[in-house]
Amino acid sequence: MERFHSFDLLATLVAVVAADASVQFSNAALEDALGISRRTIIGSNFADVFTEPAQLHSALEGALDNAFAALRYDAWLKRAGLESMPVHVIVTRTEASNHIIVEMVPQEQQTRQDREERLAEQAQTNKELIRNLAHEIKNPLGGIRGAAQLLEMEMESPELTEYTQVIIHEADRLQSLVDRLLAPHRRPHLVGDVNIHEVCERVRSLILAEFPKGLRVVRDYDTSIPEFRGDREQLIQTVLNIAHNACQALAERIAAGDGCMTFKTRVTRQITFGKQRYRLALELHVIDNGPGVPDSIRDRIFYPLVSGREGGSGLGLTLAQTFVQQHHGLIEVDSVPGRTDFKILIPLP
Repeated sequence: MERFHSFDLLATLVAVVAADASVQFSNAALEDALGISRRTIIGSNFADVFTEPAQLHSALEGALDNAFAALRYDAWLKRAGLESMPVHVIVTRTEASNHIIVEMVPQEQQTRQDREERLAEQAQTNKELIRNLAHEIKNPLGGIRGAAQLLEMEMESPELTEYTQVIIHEADRLQSLVDRLLAPHRRPHLVGDVNIHEVCERVRSLILAEFPKGLRVVRDYDTSIPEFRGDREQLIQTVLNIAHNACQALAERIAAGDGCMTFKTRVTRQITFGKQRYRLALELHVIDNGPGVPDSIRDRIFYPLVSGREGGSGLGLTLAQTFVQQHHGLIEVDSVPGRTDFKILIPLP
């Protein structure tokens, strides 16, 4: 079965079975998921690992009768000493023989892939919208400011210049917002060696300088994490934006003296995100003990101009997401009252 050994490189669970459902080959991912050795799996009746074996037998009959090219259905895998796992099953007949490939995608992984695809599409749409909108605003804004300045020069009444000053001030404020919207798309991506703990320490010092009382910043580092190629300043800005948002949410706890934020770094192995499999990836968690992300914006938290607090620009997390995606990574958030965890995932060499 050497020709099937390439299946060991896949993150999905794969078994090659004969017409009678006996297993001819099992990949490493399936071995890990079932919690039993490959030697035990091979030769066994594969239908027995499902809570409803009849579904697989029907699928195999259809495959042998050429009733379909590929059949998909949802099922549950039984696992030794563990809860059953929901999977999406894809049954495909091979061309060369009577062997049938049974591929199983854990439903949690499928849901995550769908979410990542939506986030990537959303980020691309946001980027195009922001750039187009910012450019459309910028040109008339310059004209409005210039006209207000000329008008002010013609006015003799000091009282009336107050109104032109309001126009100029508001035009400058909008110009500043437009510049911030365009900033991540203008600035070149400066790649160098990055130590993630230097990034965390820089952000930690900035946060503690701004909130010297009532906030405790905990370090939980895996110091074995290697350096990687990236834009150090972008990553500092990313972590700072997330941490600063957390501090705003922690305002009441900081005032009470029990605000807590944790920077946690770990290495995760054999992980799939962005439709790609990575041998190693950095996990950076920014965790706070605040009230959590409001339900009203939880699904839109990375959208531009969406903020959970009055007076917020709603750009911090949008920029953070943009910078992380430029490192081929992603940001996830898990939030309940009393614990919000922003997780940054970045591939490691």
